[in-house]
Amino acid sequence: MSQSPSWCPQTFLDTYLFAAEAHRGQTVPGTQGLSYILHLSTVAMEVCAALTVEDFERPNLGMQCALLHDVIEDTDTTYEQVAQRFGDDVARGVMALTKDEGLPKPEAMADSLQRIRDCSPEVWAVKLADRITNLQKPPAKWSPEKRTYYVNEADIILAQLGDASAYLRERLRLKIVEYRSQHCGSD
Repeated sequence: MSQSPSWCPQTFLDTYLFAAEAHRGQTVPGTQGLSYILHLSTVAMEVCAALTVEDFERPNLGMQCALLHDVIEDTDTTYEQVAQRFGDDVARGVMALTKDEGLPKPEAMADSLQRIRDCSPEVWAVKLADRITNLQKPPAKWSPEKRTYYVNEADIILAQLGDASAYLRERLRLKIVEYRSQHCGSD
């Protein structure tokens, strides 16, 4: 008999439906109109894959933050709404994963990484998973400099958060190598 997952499928479904509704109408940038829930699903898939091979104290926290990681940043959903529906720990994790748009780009990344590091490893894992899924073929409009900047940010994320998950650390390391070879020329 197989062991049941360490995360709750009903909690996954409830969180997924909330995220899908919050992001209704949004699409994945650089695609032909793919629903944004695809991105959230792939981030959650990466986190859930890590949960199958590593022991996290709070697997539901990681999975829920994966599905909700852009809900405050990219929708009208507030911290308070997330806290009321999913609890303070999930809301804090989602808020840590939300960039402060009032800061210059490099400062916003450093600020977000510090807030993530103040959270539990499950939240760190979400940021690793998010960058893994984002290291796909870049939008055609991205300049070589932007592609290089983006992958260099991935190096910083890996260095700062890689201790959260050996599985995701290796996945991200390999995605960085692949991205550089395919999209950054000889950088």
